[in-house]
Amino acid sequence: MDALRAFVDDFTVLKTQNRLMMHLPELGRLSVSLVGKGAGPALLMECGERTDAEKVEHENRLVAAQACDETKVTAALRSFVNRMVIGLDACPYITTADLAGTGLEAKGVIPGPIGYRYSATSDACMALATFWNCICELLGTPEADLSSTVLSLPAIGPGTSQAAHDRFAAVVELVGRNLCLFRGDGVFGLVHFHPAYNRDQIFLPDKPSYGHLPPRSWLRPIMRQNGNVAEADTLSEDDLALSDYQRRAPHTMINILRTSQLSAAVGAKSIVDLDLGDGTTEKASGITTYSRNAIRLAGEGKEALQAALDAEIAMQS
Repeated sequence: MDALRAFVDDFTVLKTQNRLMMHLPELGRLSVSLVGKGAGPALLMECGERTDAEKVEHENRLVAAQACDETKVTAALRSFVNRMVIGLDACPYITTADLAGTGLEAKGVIPGPIGYRYSATSDACMALATFWNCICELLGTPEADLSSTVLSLPAIGPGTSQAAHDRFAAVVELVGRNLCLFRGDGVFGLVHFHPAYNRDQIFLPDKPSYGHLPPRSWLRPIMRQNGNVAEADTLSEDDLALSDYQRRAPHTMINILRTSQLSAAVGAKSIVDLDLGDGTTEKASGITTYSRNAIRLAGEGKEALQAALDAEIAMQS
C-alpha cells in the first residue's frame, strides 16, 4: 500500500512540474489515484483523449520510432563502447564490448556478459516499462550470467537538437526518479548517454544529478583533488567541455550497473570532501576516473571526437 501511495503522490507532483511536463506531453492526459478501502489496494489510471496538437506530436514520434533498426542501432552502440569505453579507457573494468567487471575479481566481483537491450518506443511510459523489465531481469539473473545492461532507446530524443536533448533529459530524469522512489538506487546505478549530451543543460547544472556527470564547474577542483594541478590550471573551458563526449553515444542509452560492482570499482573511501574553491565543500566520488577522462578527452580534441561520433550516428541510417 505504501509503495502504491508513493507512486501516486510522486506522479501527482510530477504533473505540476512544468519544466518536465513540457517535454513529457504524453503524461499530461493521464491521472492516477489509489483505491483500497474494502477491495484492493489498486491503482486507478484514467486517460483523456488526445488533443489535435497531441495527435500531431504522437504521430511525429511514431515516425521516428519506425525509422529505428535494432541491428544498426546496436552495432553503432558497440562501436561507441569499443572506441570510448575501451579504446579511450573511460571505464578500466570493461576490456571488451561483451564483458564487464574484469579486474575486480579480487574484490568479489564475478565478470559477466553485458546485456544489450533495445526498444524502439518513442513513448516515455513504454521506455519506463522497458527499463523496469531490465531491472527485473538483472534482479533475477546471477552476476556471472548478466553483469550489467545497456538499454538503447533510439527514438527517445533522437538527433542532436536542443529539443532532442531536452526530451532525453526529461525521460531519463523520470527513469531515475522512479528507481529512487522505490529505493532501487541502493541496488543499481545508472549512467545516461545522448548524442548531444551537455552537462550544463541537465537540471541542477551546479549540483550532482543522478546518472549524470559531475557538474562541469567541479572539474577543475576534481583535477586538483586528484593531483592534476597543472591541467586544472591550464585547460580552457572549451577543453573541459569535451568531457561531455564520454556520454555522447550515437543514441539515447541507459547503462544499468550493479552497485556492488560500482563500490568495488571505486573503493571504500571513494567519497571525498571536494573543495570547490569558493568557500564551499561538496561530497564527490569518482575523482580519479573523472579527472583522467577529462584530461584524456581534452587531448583528443573536438574535431576527432565529433568525427567519430558522427560516423557512429551515421551507422544507424
